[in-house]
Amino acid sequence: MPEVEIRIGGRAFEVSCQEGEEHFLFGAAKMLDVEASVLTEQIGRLPEARMLLMSGLMLADKTAGLEDRVREADEQIAALEAEVQRLRDRPAPAPERIEVPVIPPQMSETLAELAARAEAMAQRAEEKAAS
Repeated sequence: MPEVEIRIGGRAFEVSCQEGEEHFLFGAAKMLDVEASVLTEQIGRLPEARMLLMSGLMLADKTAGLEDRVREADEQIAALEAEVQRLRDRPAPAPERIEVPVIPPQMSETLAELAARAEAMAQRAEEKAAS
């Protein structure tokens, strides 16, 4: 089990940790050191136990605040997922009816008759013009 030295609030501490876990220990010590530094700047020199206790409490307070925010975010995500599921589960809207105009069959016959009359009139006009 490796022994590492960490610094918190300007003080050195020898600590043991599991093999390969040193970087986690250094990360945690750095967080605690930041809080201890704030205390030292505000209050001055504190007894070691009090400095560690207050630093730990300050970190715990920050952690609790973050946990509250995560819980709120989880609740918002759950509400959004429920809304998505509700929208998926609702029945599909009725298909929209679109009417396409259809030419009635008698219209085609009438147009053909009109075209034949127009051609006949045009032919008569051409014959009169030619004579």
